[in-house]
Amino acid sequence: MKKINFYSGPAILPEEVLEQSQMAIRDFAGTGLSILEISHRSKEFIKVMEEARALVKELLQLKEDREVLFLQGGGSSQFYMVPLNLLGDGETASYFDTGQWAHGAMEEAKNFGKVQIACSSRDQNYDHIPKNYSINPEAKYLHITSNNTVFGTQFHWWPEAKCPVVADMSSDIFSRQLDFNRFDLIYAGAQKNMGPAGATLVVVNKNLLGKVNRKMPKMADYRVHIDKDSMHNTPSVFAVYVCWLTLKWIKQQGLKTIEEKNMRKAKNLYDAIDASSLFEGSVARDDRSLMNVCFRIDKNLSNAATVEEKFLQYANEQGMVGIKGYRTVGGFRASIYNAMPESGVQALVEVMKEFERSAV
Repeated sequence: MKKINFYSGPAILPEEVLEQSQMAIRDFAGTGLSILEISHRSKEFIKVMEEARALVKELLQLKEDREVLFLQGGGSSQFYMVPLNLLGDGETASYFDTGQWAHGAMEEAKNFGKVQIACSSRDQNYDHIPKNYSINPEAKYLHITSNNTVFGTQFHWWPEAKCPVVADMSSDIFSRQLDFNRFDLIYAGAQKNMGPAGATLVVVNKNLLGKVNRKMPKMADYRVHIDKDSMHNTPSVFAVYVCWLTLKWIKQQGLKTIEEKNMRKAKNLYDAIDASSLFEGSVARDDRSLMNVCFRIDKNLSNAATVEEKFLQYANEQGMVGIKGYRTVGGFRASIYNAMPESGVQALVEVMKEFERSAV
């Protein structure tokens, strides 16, 4: 039975990207060498790196002052690299505390300067994105997490800020059309919508750099990576290559088409949840994520925990993998990133309906 992959990351990749990657493992670009053993200084790989960075600029329609980097360490490495590069000792940064990773980024920033919490939904288990917020007028930057993978909330509006805005877009980059130049720094782990684990995308307004008065390790200094075209150290060659393939696939699809498909998939699944007498959504409707659909068994059921386990087992038997909710949240989470076909979401909807008929 073919599995349908709803894992939050590493996540589903386009089928053609998987096929091309498999061929490159045997012979990359006719070199007679595997992509796993090719030199990152070879002209063949340098071409991949240059084209991948150029594709990001093209797809996001970035201004000339935005630099594109492929780094390592995942989105979590950016939790400290952002304040290290942008926040001086004694200076303040504002953070929206809207989820587990948003909170983690905020905690790391405290090692380098002061942190002001512009708003928080932590006391309600991050089930919504607060609409009332207060940004420190002296903030060096505002940090937001555009999509909260664990809890299934997403920004569908953007806070007004006079300071530079930093966005962790790890789980919704390239999923919709936006004015990406409204953000002065974007970072994203590749393993959701852009490729495999191992590469981290950073888009940074170079005019922000070089203004903190501290000595920084070279590996944590954005300027060093800009000067070295993302190859100050050996990059994650295979991960960048698969990102390049995925970016070409995204360009072929078009962001408008991808966004429309993502909206249809999410609507189909949320409609099924809302029409059910067994399942229910777990976050505010206005803030529902198009990428990570979180839901649960009706909490009013006396045996909800037992029914939850039965549904997880049933769904797995039908080939649905990765729908168990995050350990601190429980319930279910279906991650429906760009590469998830509409047929995969429809299959999950049918499994939910069949289970409900047998359970009620």
